[in-house]
Amino acid sequence: MAKVVPGWMTAEVDGDFVVFLIGMRINKWWKLHKWLPIAATMGPMMRELIRRKELGLLHFTSWAGPRGTLMVQYWRSVEHLEDFAKDARLPHHPAWKRWNKLVGSSGDVGVWHETYVVQNGTFEVLYGNMPPFGLAEAGRAVPLTRATRGAAGRRANNADQAAA
Repeated sequence: MAKVVPGWMTAEVDGDFVVFLIGMRINKWWKLHKWLPIAATMGPMMRELIRRKELGLLHFTSWAGPRGTLMVQYWRSVEHLEDFAKDARLPHHPAWKRWNKLVGSSGDVGVWHETYVVQNGTFEVLYGNMPPFGLAEAGRAVPLTRATRGAAGRRANNADQAAA
């Protein structure tokens, strides 16, 4: 378990990056034969992405709840994300084909994703008494200063770094 860093921290990331949210919703929990194989496809994808840094994944965090999952991923670029999704030699492509064959439009299982392109210096994050987390793990965790205590100061600091 990661050690809690007392006090206030923020994150720095060099250049543009992508925040990718992806999840699964179990619509018919009794159809384990439909949703369990879908849930099981994420493990091999993430192992490949962790092993091969050149594919562009910076970091991820995931949660599971009673009806589904949520994963927050940080990517170097949209191009990295799309290349991973489309490459037939990588695990996403066969998983997507399996989804269409096993679930398709049945309504038994839902999947979703949202992609956000973040331009250099246009983000704001705050961590109080937290272990390294989220964007601070994708980039760098840095202590807040007097200049970056408020949200406006953090955004200005990020913009200054982007211009440098």
